[in-house]
Amino acid sequence: MQQRAAYSYRSDPAVPGFADDHPIIVFDGECIFCSGWVNFVLRHDKQGRYRFVTAQSPLGKALYRHYGLDSRNYETNILIEGGMAYLKSEGSLRMAAGLGFPWRLLGVFRVLPRRIRDPLYELVARNRYRIAGRRNACFVPTPEHRARFLA
Repeated sequence: MQQRAAYSYRSDPAVPGFADDHPIIVFDGECIFCSGWVNFVLRHDKQGRYRFVTAQSPLGKALYRHYGLDSRNYETNILIEGGMAYLKSEGSLRMAAGLGFPWRLLGVFRVLPRRIRDPLYELVARNRYRIAGRRNACFVPTPEHRARFLA
């Protein structure tokens, strides 16, 4: 991933404008495992702080490219929070922390160096379709959650 300044996507003409006043989770909408994570977040995000965008959408693809990621092989979710992008284990731990107690307790795994955490994350990411399968169509939110999805 290319390290970028906060809110750098705002000045990238290839990234469509979007509301970034809440943390945003960019996820593989065809991955059942990833969609399950989004459903988990929707159930436990009592404050309604997270917004979502599928990696397959024009905005999702543009964000993947902006951060130097493969916009066809979505092996990491992206958490955009405070204009910064967080990937792999760091993004997941930050997402969990944002859900409040008891999920923020998963932050204890931050004591492990990223060089240990990220290979574990990558192992699951590479095998996510084998673990949970793949959808024929992209994730579709329920009507009650539709407002929390961008593009």
